[in-house]
Amino acid sequence: MKYKVHRIDVRANNMQEKLEQFLNDLEGEVVSILPNVRPTFQLMGATAKIDYILVVEKKET
Repeated sequence: MKYKVHRIDVRANNMQEKLEQFLNDLEGEVVSILPNVRPTFQLMGATAKIDYILVVEKKET
């Protein structure tokens, strides 16, 4: 059993479309989807931002 980790660079306005397109093109099985959540501080207070998403794919050998 082999696994491959893919990185998808996203923004708040295109995250859903990029993830959906990527998942539809995968040949293997999705094991996990991990967002990289980074805390940010703005005038309105603390918030979080997602820079990229990691997708773990299980490859069939």
